Amino acid sequence: MTDTPAPDESDPAPGPTPAAAPARRFGLRRSALWAAVALVLFLLVNAFAVQPYRIASGSMEPTLRVEDRVLVNKLAYRFGNHPERGDVVVFDGTGTFAADGTGEHPLARVLRTTVAAVGVGEPPGNDFVKRVVGVGGDRVTCCDEQGRIEVNGEPLTEDYLHPEGGPERASAVPFDIVVAEGRLWVMGDHRAASRDSRDHLGRPGGGTVPVEDVIGRVEWTGWPPSRWSALRNGHG
Repeated sequence: MTDTPAPDESDPAPGPTPAAAPARRFGLRRSALWAAVALVLFLLVNAFAVQPYRIASGSMEPTLRVEDRVLVNKLAYRFGNHPERGDVVVFDGTGTFAADGTGEHPLARVLRTTVAAVGVGEPPGNDFVKRVVGVGGDRVTCCDEQGRIEVNGEPLTEDYLHPEGGPERASAVPFDIVVAEGRLWVMGDHRAASRDSRDHLGRPGGGTVPVEDVIGRVEWTGWPPSRWSALRNGHG
């Protein structure tokens, strides 16, 4: 029986085969391609279907709190559907609630909004979240003897309002407006802390927002975990 000689530990380890380097480069290229595809799909979903938003103010408390992360259904008003009274919507307030925009590319806007939603950076300054109180053709007035807003002569039951300055804040700014077709009268749930249609009566549109500027309907609170829930749309 012949003994097998032990390997010489001083010998260099065998190097990679000639095909190993091209295989690694191919693997890296394939990983980069899949990452690019995933990014494109992510941006497409955010641009056309569901987009996260970070709540930056207390104007919608207690429904939405500062630093809540919400998911906005961007398909809610496609295919012939329109915003309804009581819906909580995100809209672009350029020219109505805010100064004219800077011409930011739509995909860049989506990316900035999404990055802000995960806690990095600030959301676009011209995006607002409010509740629809009146739609085209509605007469919205403030207020009856109990401080309630009336739509077409009927007082609203708004049990979602913040207890601090609800009807009192509304009655401090009396108004009587007929909403034009294709536009919306919107207000925050925290009436004492919300700058909304009441505060823009002198701007183009008389404080109303074009339906075409609505980005989508807020349907879910996704963060923090203690706040996970489907959002309540509609008047109480």
